[in-house]
Amino acid sequence: MAQINPSILSADFARLADEARAVEGADWLHVDVMDNHFVPNLTLGAPVVESLRKATDTPLDCHLMIEEPDRWAPRYVEAGAGSVTFHAEAAAAPVRLAREIRALGARASMALKPATPVEPYEDLLPELDMLLVMTVEPGFGGQAFLDIMLPKIRRTRRLIEKHGLQMWLQVDGGVSESTIERCAEAGADVFVAGSAVYSADDPAAAVRALRRRAEEAAERAGTG
Repeated sequence: MAQINPSILSADFARLADEARAVEGADWLHVDVMDNHFVPNLTLGAPVVESLRKATDTPLDCHLMIEEPDRWAPRYVEAGAGSVTFHAEAAAAPVRLAREIRALGARASMALKPATPVEPYEDLLPELDMLLVMTVEPGFGGQAFLDIMLPKIRRTRRLIEKHGLQMWLQVDGGVSESTIERCAEAGADVFVAGSAVYSADDPAAAVRALRRRAEEAAERAGTG
């Protein structure tokens, strides 16, 4: 089943509680944490995650685009995140970090930037609950979807199936009604959508429409 995770990076930061409630039919609320070091942008931190946790019943999916995730990721679980994603390019000890996140009670996820291949991390996959394939360069919302990532999504899905894993495969970047079907056909099942949701007149309806498109595409491709 397809999961839609609206990204609050595209929401109105002055009205975050209202924006979170506007998509309460979503599976998760995606929270982009950027430190202006790992990526050239600065967003929010653990205190905002704590506030969001109190403002919505939708579970929080925190994507840490930061340096030293080994040091900071546990803090986001403590702040209320149900899933924490760290970047392979930034983690010093990804297996240890994934195990720590899980031990604290959250789902552990690892993200790969567009130029980072998945194959070197094949042996790590059983330690993860989700793998995120970035379909834009991380750091800014509203970027155009990179079609050249579709083969990488397919290869990742094959590796997951090769090892008989139940882990989720997430895509983030440029996901919209015009691109989500291709991602689903390639094997993704969790979709981060920012402007496609929050620029819509009815964000909740946009979430439902995206989920329907993804599930129909997965069914046609036999990946659902």
